[in-house]
Order: sequence, then C-alpha cells, then structure tokens
Amino acid sequence: MKLVRFGQKGDEKPGLWRDGNIVDLRKIFPDIPDIGEAFFRENWLQTVANVNEPGQNIHARIACPIHGPSKIICLGKNYVEHAQEGGFDQPETPLLFCKTPNTLNGPFDAIILPKSSGQIDWEVELAVIIGKEGKRIPKADALDYVAGFTVMNDVSGREAQFSDSQWFRGKSFDGFAPAGPVMVTPDEIGDVNNLRLTAKVDGKIMQDGNTRDMIFDIPTIIENISEDITLIPGDIISTGTPAGVGIFRDPPVVLRPGNVVECYIENIGSIVNKVIM
Repeated sequence: MKLVRFGQKGDEKPGLWRDGNIVDLRKIFPDIPDIGEAFFRENWLQTVANVNEPGQNIHARIACPIHGPSKIICLGKNYVEHAQEGGFDQPETPLLFCKTPNTLNGPFDAIILPKSSGQIDWEVELAVIIGKEGKRIPKADALDYVAGFTVMNDVSGREAQFSDSQWFRGKSFDGFAPAGPVMVTPDEIGDVNNLRLTAKVDGKIMQDGNTRDMIFDIPTIIENISEDITLIPGDIISTGTPAGVGIFRDPPVVLRPGNVVECYIENIGSIVNKVIM
C-alpha cells in the first residue's frame, strides 16, 4: 500500500496512491485524520488497507506523506564510504541528530536557500515512519513498529554545520527535508536491506548506493534510539546517506539557484526539488 498526502499547503488530505491515481480517503471516511500520530494510533492504516477503489487522476500538489511528527531523528556516517569520504572514523554506535519539523517539505516543492549559510548540500536517505509508540524496543521486534518508508533529502547547510561545531542549525533550515512522494508500507517495500538509492543534480548522478551498505540496519537503529527516547507514531527516522555528497568532492560542489535535485529509492520513487533563492 502507498499512502499519499495531496493538496495545497495547509489544506492537504490523505489518500492512497494507485498507479498514478489517487483515492481521496476523505470522500470515503469524512472523519479520517491527516496521516500522522492520530492516524496511526486509531488504526486507520489497517482500515484503509481494505479500500479497493482504483482512484482518480487528480491533478494536485503532492505533499510530504507525514504530517506533524513529534521528531525527525537522523543518522550521521551510517554508510562506510560516506564516513571515509569525509575523513571520519566509522562510528561504533549510531550517531544521532535531529532535524526540526519545519524542515519537512513536499517531494516536488522548492528548496529555498537560506541567508545565513552557504555550502548547501544534498543527502538522499531512506526514511522510516514509526507506526506505534514504543520504548526499549528489542531489535527482534523493531520492524513491528514500522508503518512504512519514504525518500528524504537531508539537505544540509554545511557552512553553518561546520562553523557551529554542531549540526542543529545547518540541518534545520526551513524546507530542508523534502520527503515523499509516498509512504510505502512494509509489505510492498521488498527487501529493505537491498534498495538502490541515488541522488542526481541537474541529471548527473552524484550518489549511487544501496541500503545493504548501512553500518547499522533499521532494527539496530530503532533499538538504539528507543532505549531512552520514546518513539511516537508518525515519528521519522532518516537512516543516513551513501557516499557522493557535494562538500567532500574535489573541488566541492554546492547547490545554486536553478539546480534541480532528484533523490530516488527503489520501490518508493523519486522526489524532485528545484533550488531557489
């Protein structure tokens, strides 16, 4: 099953994605909440799985597939070659940081360059959507807490990230987490440990990796985070990026107005974002 949110900013609705068509779930279930914490707590995921309608060819903006997560937890240096390209040691435990909810952006919306930081970079990542609340989740049970998966671009303001000596500001500028285009449920994702992921800038492949190369797999990540941080339905965990980011190239490549960044993950799809001032 593929869930989608569609509509103008502030007026998005939940839907099912069916081969290019959208099933408007509000027409079937007028009281259905947006795809977020209440949606998962009230078991709407199971309810909408029984909908058999083919949908309609709705011409509308596609939004980020998750509304209002309590937190967006990201991993740094979770691919060996990415750690190596930055000259970093391989982490012994998951390296966690957060992006704030204001970073969420539609899969085809613009990335607006900030005024306070240069050296804007891309990072294609597999994002995990949490479906039920949990703390101290054992690795063996971790995937039971996953509602689905989506594509995220962990856009990064490297100038701020490196000059601040911590990552909060450089990772949390408005719109710095385009995500989508859909949330794919675990039964349709295939082998989550063997998904190709790529990032292109103006059609040129810059990153080309596979989730099998993650240092810490998804169950390990969930177990580690939830040891002392309660995971809430709708939370997003972004699992790190493969080698090929711009800042560590020789010479460095950074995003400029007019660039178009496409992030793709096998069995999910692509997000395509134009860079503007």
